[in-house]
Amino acid sequence: MIIAILQARLSSSRLPGKVLMPILGQPMLWHHLERIKRVTKIDKIVVATSDQSDDDPIEKLCQDSDVACFRGSLNNVLDRYYKAAQKYDADIVIRLTGDCPLADSSVIDFGIRYFMKNDFDYVSNCVERSYPIGLDMEIFKFSCLEESQKEATLPSQKEHVTPFIQDNPGRYKIGHFKNDLDLSHHRWTVDEPADFEFVKQVYESLYNDNPNFTTNDILNLLEEKPELCQINYDIVHGEGYLKSLEEDAAFLSASGKNQSG
Repeated sequence: MIIAILQARLSSSRLPGKVLMPILGQPMLWHHLERIKRVTKIDKIVVATSDQSDDDPIEKLCQDSDVACFRGSLNNVLDRYYKAAQKYDADIVIRLTGDCPLADSSVIDFGIRYFMKNDFDYVSNCVERSYPIGLDMEIFKFSCLEESQKEATLPSQKEHVTPFIQDNPGRYKIGHFKNDLDLSHHRWTVDEPADFEFVKQVYESLYNDNPNFTTNDILNLLEEKPELCQINYDIVHGEGYLKSLEEDAAFLSASGKNQSG
């Protein structure tokens, strides 16, 4: 069973409520889910949100969209993923995040084929980047997720789900797939208001003519309207993960440990 689990919450520190912000009359998350539904090689989509009442609207959107919703820990996203995957009998998990509403189903399908063909434990396209930021995906075996849930101790490992796997390359067979052309300078994720404005303008330019618009369609649009790239060009990527690493250092200091154990 291949399960795509998309994590989403409304309590984003930089752009609260972003996943339900409207694009062409529908919440951003609704558009995101419609794009994921085009993936051919997954058996089920699950939105994993928190058990906090603030996230009740996400569950309601899932119900209206006929998508499964799992609710778990707000801050321990690793535990949330594990319990969601366990509930739906996942053998393989596709990790997606709710801030990537330009997700490309063909990229996800390619990643799954690459994962299966080479019998990896973990595969991603966002550790060694070549795709636009915002087409991120990770694939891993449920057994790796289960081991992570049992053994992970660092804040970053619990908040970001996969660092425990990435931190153990001798234990897990890890792969990375890349685009033929390096497009990693493009920023198509939504963390800040400027990011949302960029994505909104992309949808407004492409969606009405073709709701199934592709990555190439977006690239062609940006060639025609290069000014769109300037909307969010100066935003630094990865601030959330850097904050988690700072929390790791504080955790290790408080517990009298170091990275080598």
